Amino acid sequence: MGALPVYRWRLAPDGYATRRQLRAAGLRPGGQEVAAQLERPRRRRGPLVAYLYRVDRAKPVRPMTPARWAALAKANAARRTCPECRRDAGYVIPPSLGMCSACAFPDNAVPAGPPVAHGLRA
Repeated sequence: MGALPVYRWRLAPDGYATRRQLRAAGLRPGGQEVAAQLERPRRRRGPLVAYLYRVDRAKPVRPMTPARWAALAKANAARRTCPECRRDAGYVIPPSLGMCSACAFPDNAVPAGPPVAHGLRA
């Protein structure tokens, strides 16, 4: 890859877009190389860098097939299943815990049963 043209923040010419901008337009880079670079200066650190792709060379996003939908559903179910208790947690289990919150913090687990009245009157 040769020298890339570098543009300042918000000063890129028309015809270039980031991956997110392409995706919002229903496009993908389609195997093309990075065409330019966008830099946003910061005070105490190096600049933020975004890579730009040519919009005219972008291809449409491939449609989701039934097999892809099934694979995505299976992957998401695996992210919600607790490896300790093997139950669906109802949320994506954080990698920092590695298990559902009920297994990670058994002292804070809510007992299964009728709701507690807390002494409040209606």
